Amino acid sequence: MKKIVLVFIMMMSGFVSAQTAKEIIDQNIELSGGLTNWKLLNSTILQGRLTLGINDSYQIKIFQQRPNLTKTVITVNKKETAIEGYDGKKGYAMNYATNKIQEYPNYNAESFDTDFIDWENKGFEAKYLGKEKVGDIYCHKVELTKNVNKTIYFFDTKTYMLLKEIKSDETMTYSDYRKVGGLLMPFRIESSSPKKDSDYVMVINAIETNKVLPPNTFKF
Repeated sequence: MKKIVLVFIMMMSGFVSAQTAKEIIDQNIELSGGLTNWKLLNSTILQGRLTLGINDSYQIKIFQQRPNLTKTVITVNKKETAIEGYDGKKGYAMNYATNKIQEYPNYNAESFDTDFIDWENKGFEAKYLGKEKVGDIYCHKVELTKNVNKTIYFFDTKTYMLLKEIKSDETMTYSDYRKVGGLLMPFRIESSSPKKDSDYVMVINAIETNKVLPPNTFKF
């Protein structure tokens, strides 16, 4: 009898955990603009300043369009230079050893949407890991898992905005949320990695949404 009760309690705790994780993700999507508005977002143009290390700072422009088109351009000596992108067929990135753009046949193009939009339909499992501080802010900690890939998200317990995400090779932090159209977006993004060789801070000063981008925008 005790074994049956224990199994039942474990099953119920797992159910509550999954429900809690789902509710937190749903709250984030709803309070940041709503699922419908996020799905109506078809393109973005981000402009700002990228800082690498201590002294290297560049103007940056990022073009993104559904389903996974992207292009990142920085300004060096008043000249715009593409450093990474995917045009729907080819992925490319700057090879800093040769200082030239190089095509990568196995380029991993990221989805326009974040993983937690329609996460269930994408095959992810969600798990609530409790609360943890990010700086001075208490956050709900939620893990999304698909196959061997895991990402941990930290959502502000008061606003439900995403403040941090941890992947195996990168940690991202988000702050300075502002309204763009009907959506809340972060205007400061920081990235760090275990090797510290690709850390950066990006401060965004303008975001344009749903602009019609010319077909050659994502070419290099």
